[in-house]
Amino acid sequence: MNRFSIVWRLRDLSSIRKEMRSLRSVLYSVLLLLGLTTASWAQAGPLSPPELDHLVSRIALYPDPLLAQTLTASTFSDVIPEAATWADQHSYLKGDALAQAIQADHLQWDPSVLGLLPFPSVLDMMANDPAWTQELGSAVLTQRPEVMDAVQRMRRQAHDYGYLVPNGYVNVVSNGGYIEIQPLNPAVFYVPVYDPLIVFAPPRPGFVVGAAIHFGPAITIGGTFVSWGWWTGPAFVWSSHTILIGGHPWVRTWVNRGAYVHPYAHPWVRPVGPRIETHRLVRPRR
Repeated sequence: MNRFSIVWRLRDLSSIRKEMRSLRSVLYSVLLLLGLTTASWAQAGPLSPPELDHLVSRIALYPDPLLAQTLTASTFSDVIPEAATWADQHSYLKGDALAQAIQADHLQWDPSVLGLLPFPSVLDMMANDPAWTQELGSAVLTQRPEVMDAVQRMRRQAHDYGYLVPNGYVNVVSNGGYIEIQPLNPAVFYVPVYDPLIVFAPPRPGFVVGAAIHFGPAITIGGTFVSWGWWTGPAFVWSSHTILIGGHPWVRTWVNRGAYVHPYAHPWVRPVGPRIETHRLVRPRR
């Protein structure tokens, strides 16, 4: 079997998986309407390494801090669609103005979800495929070491094929056998955009490897976002399979998911009372 046959078979398999995810998304939406949120679902069985590789492939090349926030937020998959809508409606706000709006609007979501509000494209991706987000969240709660190992396997493939290299957006370093991806400026992030079918496979003849990964606009995360786990983290200790958020280990699991409250260095105190809008809402242009 030649390389082109393998690539086309991978594309066929990807199409089947997309159709399956679409069917799961419909089922998930129906369950949400019936009030059966993620917290009420039975624990799913463990995923195999190939399944985990496929699951994390779309986010494995995110910078480490953004990846840590995405993994933790996925465990609250039932609120991701509402958070994505809020982020889209307030995409005109940046930096301190966005942080002030988050506080002023009395948003009731977990800090891990609030921490992704500066990244509407990430929340949109998660909201548009709720079955994938729910599956990722379940895996993070039940198989965190295996999920982190899968990220490293995918990064190693992209690195070995020449796609994952330092550039003007991120620094890529091998530390103790683990590949870390860090923003050049710890306060400025660029969301990578790539096709997993390309960056995790051998480059075809004549393909320009450097053109496989694009980056979105700059997103600035200042000190005002410390209440939602930023600035003093997030990070990974890859060797011990630890996720650090706000400078503390994040240990939410399937067993304690209903009661776990992360010990943020500057904890987000949810205001008493309903969510409110205290500023003028500007809807994004389409």
